[in-house]
Amino acid sequence: MSNLADYFFEAGFKVTLVTTYLAPNEYEVRHAAWKPVPAGAPGASMVADLDENPAWVDLTGGEKDGIQRVFSALLREQQKDRLTNLKLRHRILRDIWRMLQPDVILSFIGKNNIMALSTATREGFKVVVSVRADPDWEYNTPSLKAGMLANFGKAAGIAVQSNGAREKFPGYIRKKCTILPNSMDPSFVRKRYIGEREKKIVMVARLHENKNQALVMEAFKEATKDRFQDYRLVFYGDGPDRLKLQRRAVSLGIDSRVEFKGNVKHVAEHIEKARIFVLASGHEGMPNSLIEAMSLGLACISTDCPCGGPRDLIEDNVNGLLIPVGDTGALTDALIRLLESEELCNRLGIAATKVQERFAPDVANAKWKEYLEEIIG
Repeated sequence: MSNLADYFFEAGFKVTLVTTYLAPNEYEVRHAAWKPVPAGAPGASMVADLDENPAWVDLTGGEKDGIQRVFSALLREQQKDRLTNLKLRHRILRDIWRMLQPDVILSFIGKNNIMALSTATREGFKVVVSVRADPDWEYNTPSLKAGMLANFGKAAGIAVQSNGAREKFPGYIRKKCTILPNSMDPSFVRKRYIGEREKKIVMVARLHENKNQALVMEAFKEATKDRFQDYRLVFYGDGPDRLKLQRRAVSLGIDSRVEFKGNVKHVAEHIEKARIFVLASGHEGMPNSLIEAMSLGLACISTDCPCGGPRDLIEDNVNGLLIPVGDTGALTDALIRLLESEELCNRLGIAATKVQERFAPDVANAKWKEYLEEIIG
């Protein structure tokens, strides 16, 4: 979404990010224009830079030459019981739409999609929702699924990541679905590194059970126990399972060869010289990290997970290796194949770089622009 925001701003659109939780910036928005003004200023909306403290930004009289950010979250002192909080959040969102008067609202992920549709369509605004993962996983509770089924029919359009995702919906929703590619970060569009590769296997993902880092550690231990003790397994990303995974590395006896780097800037520079990239998720939409690793020309191993995103990217043994979800033995075998053959790594990596033809920013973003302009009319 940050990539799309910058792209549309550069294309001459007025862009506002509406975010639903109070949190620091996780991704850079190059053309961000939010800046603090005194709380309670006339026309002030709860918006802005949280790198230090929550702040208020005035949309009516503040900086206009850039991308605005508006928070729809409830402050702690505003929060009451669950039902009242839901009503308050609906009212805040409706007020935001009335203030912004958008030509189109693009919403990402689960509950956000339901909230956008249930508040904006009754005000007459066009809403496009984007389902970023397996719909069965993104709408995995009775209430979320009911909200999705009740509201998705109101959407002006539905963007999904793969053919598999589209097929998960009933017919009246499926007919509104369009497959649109992710916009790659421009820093990953570069020539493949040629030279001696670092003896490391990398994974870029949130530290969460869906990403299966524990399985990767088990396979790494088995694949490197005899001849490849000089290889390291490096995790980039952070999340709720970090401590548990660090303890698991200790229990497996590989903690001296496993590194947890956390969230880093300029990921491409950290991984482009690695020997192997692994994605081991149980569910994915169209995984950005896999697209980016393939763009860099890494030899990639991925689970063939629902709902088909990796399968849409990788032709097995041509530009990467696909393995079954949760199969430690298959991942071990795939790692050994790549560790034993530099020629195979190079062949797969060279073929993988062709994803740039589909997902480079100028290609992917242009498809989003064409689609949303058609929705706007």
